[in-house]
Amino acid sequence: MLEGQEHHTLKPVLERLAKRYRKLGIADDIYAQGTVVTADTGFANEANMNYLHEQQINGYIPDNQFRSRDPKFAEQKRKHGKRHQNTMPKSQRSHRSKAVIPASEFAFDSVNMICVCPAGEQLSCRGEYTDAYGNPKVWFEGRLKQCRNCQLKEKCMQNPETANHNKGHGRVVTFILAGKRPPSYTDWMKHRIDSDYGRQIYSHRMSVVEPVFGNLSTNKRLNRFSLRGKAKVQGQWQLYCLVHNIEKLKNYGELTS
Repeated sequence: MLEGQEHHTLKPVLERLAKRYRKLGIADDIYAQGTVVTADTGFANEANMNYLHEQQINGYIPDNQFRSRDPKFAEQKRKHGKRHQNTMPKSQRSHRSKAVIPASEFAFDSVNMICVCPAGEQLSCRGEYTDAYGNPKVWFEGRLKQCRNCQLKEKCMQNPETANHNKGHGRVVTFILAGKRPPSYTDWMKHRIDSDYGRQIYSHRMSVVEPVFGNLSTNKRLNRFSLRGKAKVQGQWQLYCLVHNIEKLKNYGELTS
């Protein structure tokens, strides 16, 4: 089964690591000895921050906006542009890359829970939920008849064709309910990662962890797994890691002997 997200893997990985250290007799509790845990943005959600806080694990996991809050990167976009810019010809781009009327152009009344679109139509409130970062949100959806005959449909919807059949949907917009948002564990992690020490720790991670992935993917050409099933994929991954570690011992083992 293909899994697009990796949030749920952090807890079992840390638990398995602690178990392995106990089994080898290295440490009864590796996280109680000042061990620092770092992970990339793909592991950032409220549940993982809660877990690190409750287990008192000294972890640093940035959210997807942490670079924009770092003064050192203030001029990066201006000088070099955004990363991963879409350089494909317009004729080859999917409808999902199309710029649409942003949610900020919709009139949102958080007291009466009313949302009015730029065409003057009131959208239906579909409910409230809490996102992965602990933000309480409310989402609205345009009625099919409203969006189907709207003159702004092409500018407002990523895929206007979804409003043309009965099983489709209209424009969807979400808003953060700022007044209902209590302090979260994500806020706690933002404070940690934005500190001078947090930025230093995470920048050090980039020189320790990322070269491993670069070696495996570029030098060893592990761009994708060639086997199917978790057990076979795990075996293939461990073989590549074994080769990587043997290579490190060959090249740098004498330095630590």
